Amino acid sequence: MEVKYGRGYVYAIQYHIVWCVKYRRKVLTSEVGRYLFSVLEGYAADNGFAV
Repeated sequence: MEVKYGRGYVYAIQYHIVWCVKYRRKVLTSEVGRYLFSVLEGYAADNGFAV
């Protein structure tokens, strides 16, 4: 975990994404999973987040 320091603040933010689906079916198939990862990775890059 990386801790960020700045003038007057210290923080470390972590996210855990949970997908709750009906009947516990697999939703994130390989194609959907790759697409979702690319979207989240792009969002992180645009906002300066570490992946």
